[in-house]
Amino acid sequence: MHPSVAFLYLLSEWAIRFVMLVYVPQRRSPAAARTWLLLIFLLPWPGFLLYAIIGRIKFPAWRLARQREVSGMVLDWQSRHPVPVPVAPSDGSIPELVHSLGDFRALDGNAIELLPDYDASILRLVEAIDGARQSVHLLYYILADDDRGGRVVAALLRAKARGVECRVLIDSVGSRKFALPQLLKKLRSAGIPAHEALPAGMFRRNAARFDLRNHRKVAVIDNRVGFTGSQNLVNPGFVPGYPNEELVARVTGPVVVQLQAVFLQDWYFETGELPANPDAIEMPVPTGNSLAQVLPSGPGYERENAQELLVYLFHRATRRIVITTPYFVPDAPFLQALRTAVRRGVEVRLIVAYPVDKWIMGLAQRSYFDELLRAGVRIHMYRPHFLHAKHVSIDDELAIVGSVNMDIRSFALNAEVALLAYDPAVVASLRSVQEKYIADAVELTPEAWARRPLWVRVAQNTARLGDSLL
Repeated sequence: MHPSVAFLYLLSEWAIRFVMLVYVPQRRSPAAARTWLLLIFLLPWPGFLLYAIIGRIKFPAWRLARQREVSGMVLDWQSRHPVPVPVAPSDGSIPELVHSLGDFRALDGNAIELLPDYDASILRLVEAIDGARQSVHLLYYILADDDRGGRVVAALLRAKARGVECRVLIDSVGSRKFALPQLLKKLRSAGIPAHEALPAGMFRRNAARFDLRNHRKVAVIDNRVGFTGSQNLVNPGFVPGYPNEELVARVTGPVVVQLQAVFLQDWYFETGELPANPDAIEMPVPTGNSLAQVLPSGPGYERENAQELLVYLFHRATRRIVITTPYFVPDAPFLQALRTAVRRGVEVRLIVAYPVDKWIMGLAQRSYFDELLRAGVRIHMYRPHFLHAKHVSIDDELAIVGSVNMDIRSFALNAEVALLAYDPAVVASLRSVQEKYIADAVELTPEAWARRPLWVRVAQNTARLGDSLL
């Protein structure tokens, strides 16, 4: 390289460093700014180009406009369909906060069944689709036409043949390696409208960013039965060597209409189609005694709904917090809330998978274990399978089941959904699932964890520097 060219290149690198030092921290968390600046200072041009592509969490203006429109429609529909809303446990502030964060109010009269068995949950979904008379709506991060997912696809085709209205949304990136184009063609050939959620591609019109994903798992049948949780519709061993273990909530009662609204919202985002007469959507009849509420989250809300809620819940917990997640890469307020809870005498347990399916994520996740153990958080590493379930129990009053991982990606980048149940019976059911995990897990101790090799500590702490990119 000619000396003058080399000098100009070096000058451009320092110009990038100084300009980005000023620009990157604007409206960014310190952790995210640190991650990006480290990358840019080490590799100025690659870091600058990557930042230009994914550095800012920005939804297209038209998607944000549709989000605001749908939120307004949800609030308007609820105002015209009043139902008595009992005060939730304690002072009722949790349902009020969730309503503010995600538009949906708490509804009583629901029945919630937790399904921890992978094949049993697929069977229950297939049974519900086979019993459908009016509509079947599916929204999944992964839907594969393999042994497990294929059972659902076959049930969809049977439902369509009976004259049932079926609609399917599948995340563009999550399902790409599962022959998504062929599956979409198969469904459309049968007359089932099927679309990619957040379609990604270099040359696609209105393409979404590859890192902004629809990670939701929602099924609604006849606006009467709903399913949500962590489970995709795919063989549990789709990642070789890491068979997934999941948790799904089967729901009946009024709160199903909120899962229906989440689906219709995403359907509108991708197709521009809205129900011809929203008021024709009826409130499902009561089927049980559980007070419940749905919280959708994602970049379209322009705030980190799930993170805000969880931090608040940790600060108000009085006895016990149990977190189950495959990916734990939290931000500073999240960690502080857990440490503060322990200092207040709250028992805090974290259940994570012992096997790791993403090695960089695994290294970053384990870098947090030192400070958690020192703070008094009990960490259980589940051995039998890759524990992909995502749920939280707070004291004896609240259970949260959904698609939300405890990491920055789920909080800031992905469209997610969570079901909140304010019912001691549901919490007890979730606690029994969590206790089963704990019985089959290895509990870390500060002494044993401190004995890991130095090179492992260095690798973990280095991976943690990229927490905002994982």
